[in-house]
Amino acid sequence: MNVSGRSYAPINFADKLAKFADQWQPRVIAELNDYQFKIVRIEGDFLWHDHPETDEAFIVLAGTLRIDFRDGSVTLGPGEMYVVPKGVEHKPFAAKEVKMLLVEPRGTANTGQAGGERTAANDIWI
Repeated sequence: MNVSGRSYAPINFADKLAKFADQWQPRVIAELNDYQFKIVRIEGDFLWHDHPETDEAFIVLAGTLRIDFRDGSVTLGPGEMYVVPKGVEHKPFAAKEVKMLLVEPRGTANTGQAGGERTAANDIWI
């Protein structure tokens, strides 16, 4: 720590991911202006949803992620990313566990406007 009380330690994705095992429950690891960096573990199928007010960035750290769209899909492996444009309906899917980083504005619900029982608590830091 320095005089301002800030830590100059890097954020290690593997260390953060090792602190929780539950899936579909994003955890905030950093903020940049009004954007949050969230790590998450997922497996299986999610629900169709969109984010009418914001784009959403998916960055795969481990595993293979497929993002389905109504007219196609994109598959991402480790070290790859995709930005879903605002308002585009999508559905993430992982046959086996995927660990990834999401970048989106603070307060963005993981289920967008779809809501429901899969909606995760927001602004949970790890």
